[in-house]
Amino acid sequence: MSPELLTGLVVFVLASFVGFEVINKVPPTLHTPLMSGSNAISGIAVVGALLIAGTQDWNITSLLGFFAVILATLNVVGGFLVTDRMLQMFKKKEAK
Repeated sequence: MSPELLTGLVVFVLASFVGFEVINKVPPTLHTPLMSGSNAISGIAVVGALLIAGTQDWNITSLLGFFAVILATLNVVGGFLVTDRMLQMFKKKEAK
């Protein structure tokens, strides 16, 4: 295993633990607004993942970049759907 891959895996595992702990401490009333605000960050992650996945040769980095594109895109779409649902709650209901 190359040192670069080992360093990348260690950073990934540590970031996963830190991210889980940070999100776990957020109260549910703040989670939705924070999630909608993070869509821009996920959009940047999609662009970065596209750059990594777009290489000509297929290796482990390109494969991980491809999966990153899929997961980041799902995160962006899900964030927008949750934000739209949250905004629908604030609209007044029309009388029938």
